Order: sequence, then structure tokens, then C-alpha cells
Amino acid sequence: MMKKLLIGVLLVNLLAACASQKPKEVAGEAKPAPAAEAPKAVEAAPAPAPAPVAPVAVDPLNDPNSILAKRSTYYPFDVYVVQDADKPVVEAHARYLSEHANRNVRLEGNCDERGSTEYNLGLGQRRADGVKKMLQVGGAKDSQIETISYGEEKPRLTCHEEKCWKENRRTDLNYR
Repeated sequence: MMKKLLIGVLLVNLLAACASQKPKEVAGEAKPAPAAEAPKAVEAAPAPAPAPVAPVAVDPLNDPNSILAKRSTYYPFDVYVVQDADKPVVEAHARYLSEHANRNVRLEGNCDERGSTEYNLGLGQRRADGVKKMLQVGGAKDSQIETISYGEEKPRLTCHEEKCWKENRRTDLNYR
């Protein structure tokens, strides 16, 4: 029996010695200052690599730096043939339409205020039809293109001089 008691006391002391709690300090008892330890170098964990970002496709129709941002062709007085300066614009729109069969465009022919209403409606239609032919030659389908003439009814500028008339003699390409 004594042997069992001795083993029990020994086990209790062993368990007490293994306890992780420090004994509580008695109030008023001076505690020695801890020795200054050299700071331990903490290795920073490497920063996680940024998640790959998929490139966002920008519609060239909405990119102000794209030639497709230009949506009008301009004409001299009483002319309906697309001018050399505007041919690259029309050709770029033709390529875009041929590559995007789901896109449609309305070509709106416009004139300045000079000339009769009937004449200007006809001239605006010829201007829109001229752009349509160029788009088709460039690969756009007939089903993607609608033409309309507004004649002099939708001026961009309303003054009665050449700087305004020049802006009003145009065909606008409006995507739908």
C-alpha cells in the first residue's frame, strides 16, 4: 500500500512539474529585469503572386483611338462620291462588319440646307448608298446595312455659312 501511495505522489509531482502555467507572482516581490535579447530576424512570408487578370476585350467601336471611332464621311457641295480622305474610315468599318456578323449599321445621308427638300433627300440617299457599296465591297453583308436619307432635316450645325454646311454634308454610320 505504501508503494502505491509513493507512486501516486510521484506521479502528481511529475504532472505538476510539466504544467505550462507559471506560478503567480506575489505582490510586492521584485522581479529581475529580463536580459535584453537580440531581436530575432523574422522572415516575411513571400507575398502571394497576384492572380492572373484576363485581358478585357475593348470594343474598337468605343475606343477613341481607333479609326472606327470616326463615324462620318464628308462631301463637297453637290457630291455623293466618298472622298479619298474618308475611304480608310469606310474600309475599316467594312472590315469590322465582315468580322462581326452580328453587328448592324444604319447609314444616314445628310445634306446642307441649300437645294430643294426633294433634291436633298435624293442626294442624302445617294451618299448613304455610296458608303453602303464600299462596305459591301469590303466584306459587309447586305443584311447588316440599312440606309436612310434625312436630306437637310438633321443638321449638325445650324449657322448659314460654309463652316456649318461643310459639317452637314455627311453620311453617319450608326451601329445598332
